[in-house]
Order: sequence, then C-alpha cells, then structure tokens
Amino acid sequence: MLPVWENELTEEEVEEIVEKAATEISRRGLETVSILFLEMHKPLANVIAHGALAFSPFMMPFLGFDRVDRYTQFMSRPSNVERLIQRLEELRDRRTSKETEAHG
Repeated sequence: MLPVWENELTEEEVEEIVEKAATEISRRGLETVSILFLEMHKPLANVIAHGALAFSPFMMPFLGFDRVDRYTQFMSRPSNVERLIQRLEELRDRRTSKETEAHG
C-alpha cells in the first residue's frame, strides 16, 4: 500500500496548488460559480478529502498517486480552501475592473 499524506504540504506547495487552480478556473471565467461552490462545501472539506481517499484507487490510474495525494491533503484543511476562494475573488475583481475600463 502506498503511504498517503506521509509528508505535510509545504507552504510553497500550497501556494502552487492555489495559484494553479485559481488560474485555470479564472481562465475559463468560472470564478463566481467556483467561489459559491467552495463556500458551500468549505465546512465539509475535510470529509470530502477523506472520501476522495476512499476512491483514490479508482482515481490514481487517471491522475497519478502524487496528484491525488497532494490535492486530497490540500482539501483536508478549510484554511487552504479559504485561500483558494480569496485568490479567486482577487482574479475575478481584476478581470471585472479590466472589462469595466475597456467598456467605459
């Protein structure tokens, strides 16, 4: 059996996950929907992360062990989810202000 959550995520790894996820979500213009979804499920983040671990044998062939391990560990802390929400809000506000300047 592979060791899950053996090493704690570093601050740099957490920041990398936040930035990568927020950038991809923003690129697709889904900031508001994602913020709503994350806010609704933030209290359950730890439960969802542990549930994902239960399904990890089915996800690992598609995503790889390292990715499943990192993202489930990331989602297990509501503070990480809050950081992602804050970054999405920053990107949404920046995009909105650019659109306002372009039209006005």
